[in-house]
Order: sequence, then C-alpha cells, then structure tokens
Amino acid sequence: MTGGDPACDLVMAWTFFTGNSRDAFRSELSLDEATWTRGRGWALWKALITLSREMRGKAIVDEEVRRWGWRGGPQEVIARILADQV
Repeated sequence: MTGGDPACDLVMAWTFFTGNSRDAFRSELSLDEATWTRGRGWALWKALITLSREMRGKAIVDEEVRRWGWRGGPQEVIARILADQV
C-alpha cells in the first residue's frame, strides 16, 4: 500500500521516540523534508484512527498503544506531531 515509500517507516519518530531520541533518529537518516512531511502525515493518520477508536469506546487504547511500542496515547502523539512542524 505504501509502494516502498520510506515515509511510512518514519512514524516511529513520533510514536516511539521523544525529544532528543527523535532528533538523533532524524539526524542519522538522510531523507529530504518531503519524506519527513509524509512521515508526519502517516503518524497523524495512525494517531487519529486510534483516537477515534478510543472516543467510540471500541478499544482500550493504553493497552493497544503500549503493545505497538508507542510512548503515550494518541493525543500525546498528535501533540508531538503538531509541535514538530517546521
């Protein structure tokens, strides 16, 4: 579905890493700004879907996001994405 776009692999920058670890992750990858922008889009999409499920009472989000390795719930991820706008 992603057609080999490396941007989908960047989702972990906002769901798994925080602060300095996200900066280190980004500095080690030689990807252009457009790829990082698409990565933010993928991360936002995943966080919004997860938040929607939480709001409808369809999932215990804390358990799900921890299983995926997220560092915080969907609202925290969304806040990170929005704060990281260049």
